[in-house]
Amino acid sequence: MNKVAYCLLISGFLYSCSSKKELDFKSPNVEQVLLNDYVLLISHYSDDPTYGYAKENPVMTGGGADRVLNQRRYLNALTGPEGQYVSYRRLGSCCMFKTKNGTFGDTGLLDMYELTYDGIQEPVILYINMYDSDTLQVPVGFRLIYE
Repeated sequence: MNKVAYCLLISGFLYSCSSKKELDFKSPNVEQVLLNDYVLLISHYSDDPTYGYAKENPVMTGGGADRVLNQRRYLNALTGPEGQYVSYRRLGSCCMFKTKNGTFGDTGLLDMYELTYDGIQEPVILYINMYDSDTLQVPVGFRLIYE
């Protein structure tokens, strides 16, 4: 391969890597309200089928020192569509993104939770951003425990 072709190949590779869309949720930093020590108050239902289900549209629970606890408080507020108890487990982290609220530097990771309830065909995966906060909503297919 000649030098010109090799340089073009490398340039194309570098351009494609640098042009990938980077996640940045531009947090409005909404202060979350507790219903009690174990549950966040949620007053909106999402009509967006990607809310929480897509890494590009995660639930943003925020919480400062209570970041991890706020994730669980959010999940504790949810029931299945017929009021079923929801169980959940953390699957891990993914999807690095920019945030001014990062613990170290300006990056964060989304957490993935698997949710199940009686009668569900397949477990559901929700993406949660514990660094940034926004108005919380109930994902499509769920209800609130306090309705």
